[in-house]
Amino acid sequence: MMQVHHLNNSRSQRILWLLEELQAPYEIVNYKRDAETNLAPEALKKVHSLGKSPVITDKGKTIIESAAITTYIVDQFAPTDFSPNQEEEDYYEYLELMHYAEGSAMLPLLLLLYSRALGDNAAPLFKRIFSEIRLHLGYLSDCLGDNEFFFRNKFSGVDTMISFVLEGANISGSLETFPNLVTALERYQARPAYLKALEKGGEYKLG
Repeated sequence: MMQVHHLNNSRSQRILWLLEELQAPYEIVNYKRDAETNLAPEALKKVHSLGKSPVITDKGKTIIESAAITTYIVDQFAPTDFSPNQEEEDYYEYLELMHYAEGSAMLPLLLLLYSRALGDNAAPLFKRIFSEIRLHLGYLSDCLGDNEFFFRNKFSGVDTMISFVLEGANISGSLETFPNLVTALERYQARPAYLKALEKGGEYKLG
């Protein structure tokens, strides 16, 4: 059975959510952040040398990176119409959004998180960081438009990937000027599978 090496307050929560959406079999191996450093425990390095979460193990494979894990889970457990195949015209749009969440959109949010730890010394960076955050949220807002979901207006792995961006932006106070993204996040967080994943994953508080 697939094992999800799950770190509290981390991206691995969205992996649990996707598995619950697909009603896929899995088990959780829990890890806790250090109370002082907020870093993952050394035990995660026994699973993968980076010591990061999410990471899954299944059928002799160890897979890291949220987008790769999401793709693997969809390939293994999702119905055929859950995601496009390579022959369909919008396949690369799907692929682009899947990787955009971590490849581009999360970077300014992470910079904000780390720079705030520097206090007043980071003040010169904030204008540029918040400008980048607004740029990416504006792009996501345009992508979503009046739809409920980001791809084909149908729930997919793209939504679980982007959800973490919206949650991070919400904590920074940047999301409120994009009402369609606020509504999207509320919609995600009300889904039964999202709530079930929270029950199973335990503590989940970002920021």
